[in-house]
Amino acid sequence: MAATDRSRGERERQVTAAAARYGAAGDERRAVERQQDAGVAFPDSEEALAARAARLLERHAVPAAMVVEAVRAEPLAATAAYERILGVSKELQAWSFLPRGSRAARTVARISVRENGRELPLGTGFLVSPSLLMTNHHVLTDADASRPCFVEFDAQVTVDNTPQAPTRLGLDPDAFFAADERLDFALVFVASGSDGRPPGETFGWNRLSAQTGKLVIGEPVNVIGHPMGRLKEIAVRDNMLLTRLDDFLHYRTDTEPGNSGSPVFNDQWEVVALHHSGVPRTDDQGRVLRQDGQVWRPGDGEDAIDWVANEGVRISSILRHLAALPRTSPPSPLDDLGSEAGLTQARAAAGPAPAPVVTAAPPAAPERAVARAGLRARDGAFGGDRHLVFLHGRSQEGKDPEKLRRAWAAGLNQGLVRAGLAPVDPADVWFPYYGDRLAQALSAHEAVPRVVEAPTAMAAEVVAPTAPSARAVYEEIIGEAALKWNMPQERQLATEGFGLGDVVGGLQKRLSWLAARSDLDAWAIALVFRDVAAYLDDARPVRDEVLNCVLEAMPDSGEVVLVSHSLGTVVGLDLTTRLSPGVSVVRLTTAGSPLGLDSVYSRLLVGGPKRPDLVAEWGNVWCPNDAVAIGCPLADDWADGLTDLAVINARDRAHSIVEYLSHTEVARSVGSRLSL
Repeated sequence: MAATDRSRGERERQVTAAAARYGAAGDERRAVERQQDAGVAFPDSEEALAARAARLLERHAVPAAMVVEAVRAEPLAATAAYERILGVSKELQAWSFLPRGSRAARTVARISVRENGRELPLGTGFLVSPSLLMTNHHVLTDADASRPCFVEFDAQVTVDNTPQAPTRLGLDPDAFFAADERLDFALVFVASGSDGRPPGETFGWNRLSAQTGKLVIGEPVNVIGHPMGRLKEIAVRDNMLLTRLDDFLHYRTDTEPGNSGSPVFNDQWEVVALHHSGVPRTDDQGRVLRQDGQVWRPGDGEDAIDWVANEGVRISSILRHLAALPRTSPPSPLDDLGSEAGLTQARAAAGPAPAPVVTAAPPAAPERAVARAGLRARDGAFGGDRHLVFLHGRSQEGKDPEKLRRAWAAGLNQGLVRAGLAPVDPADVWFPYYGDRLAQALSAHEAVPRVVEAPTAMAAEVVAPTAPSARAVYEEIIGEAALKWNMPQERQLATEGFGLGDVVGGLQKRLSWLAARSDLDAWAIALVFRDVAAYLDDARPVRDEVLNCVLEAMPDSGEVVLVSHSLGTVVGLDLTTRLSPGVSVVRLTTAGSPLGLDSVYSRLLVGGPKRPDLVAEWGNVWCPNDAVAIGCPLADDWADGLTDLAVINARDRAHSIVEYLSHTEVARSVGSRLSL
């Protein structure tokens, strides 16, 4: 059977099932309508309203000052306060609503199939990880049906309403494919393009969340897709969630058959559902009706159907299904869905091996793993008296230094080629590697073992250092970063009429503020700042261990062109106090750096904020949506000729060093220093 025929048959079954569910939910829907007629804007349960209001406040989706203004005019019960918060969120959108929507739209692709020498559109899909695309089961029924299919990103018009050249990529179901007919979803691996990069690195991807509070009845939904295979279209604002079932949502919006597989977003551009079917009006016998009230026949065409609503599959239900699947040994493509998806926790819950019985004898000390060594450049690189050094950041433990060096070089070479400069050979680059040594040092100096991932817990507390001195530095960094990003002072919100003041702790509130205003999630920010704090903690010898490790793979003479990232920018500044006397000058590039925070630069070995004498040139590159670089531009604090360059990195790669280095101006700055 042809793919289009199979897809059509599956879709007809889904339409019938959606109509049956819509009919069964009639009493609930009519109760909602009665409340709306009585003036209740969000006729949902108090628990759902509270969860939604908490999520909006935690992620700063609605300004705290406006919330206080909305609820303080009169005494309010909790439910009324929640509704005021939701009303503010619904009626007033920040300017970022449009660019964030545009960014979300880039993740959406048209799915087509090659069949009998023709290319026929099948539906819509959207990226949920760097390489995984979600769509409907009735669009991609199985792995075999996926092989002749391809996706097109940017199949849309430009701002001038002229067609844009799309990017076409193939599907690779052999790498990963999962689907379920009842939930009508399919998840398939998308092959990389000619540049070898996963598509998400170019187009971004949507972070799925299993947590509650993303939408309540009466709120708008937004749908982006390719109706009838046309260029990308969007339905916004005049839409509304009607009813919420265990696994499905019913909402009012304008969609057409080609929207199958489209993401359904809330106003914060979080995916709340996978659109899969329109809901037709039916008679008492379950027969689909036309707009004129007559029974619909297949020859009438779908435009004649009296569509009364649309149905989407709840993302939380899909994530629960994925969590229950048998998991292979990591790494798995599902690991890239992120911590909020809950899949990592589900895998952990499957159970570690039972703990061994401990005898009275003291346990032997664990054998210390051998840390990988850094890499030296080959002799004679860049004339022998100039040295290019890459200094990495945190979270590199257990990785291959050679692969890391090649990844950095690949990012830099993208920018160098765009700038018209010669690319560099990875073998010509020094790559001090301290990832393993840092992990060992952190483990050795923690009082108790630390939980690295726990998606349902608060990131700020889970990853916080246990050593009191390091914890103090960590809290200071997060607090200062939140203030740098204009977080208002703590307000006694509970006394203003709604009891949400204790939804999250103070430290988690500041961390959530940073996450909501950036393109990094709370876990990524917390982990970076935790390791920066541990490194700067004078009560623990982590700093000396890291610096000694870096010095093992550093040149001892000539000029050093030092490119550093994240925690590596902090290490790099300290490093200038310990380089060999034979090093004559350092030409420094920092990327994604926390050096603009007083809590960081005041603890450097060089002091701060003053450029070290050994550093002849310093260029700092930062992305406004990189929460780690919240103190940038650095020139506001650091003196003596520092130059700043702001760039826009891809979504969910705001802190990526490869993304930073691939920018033309960044690469040109580094390349020009190599050819002095």
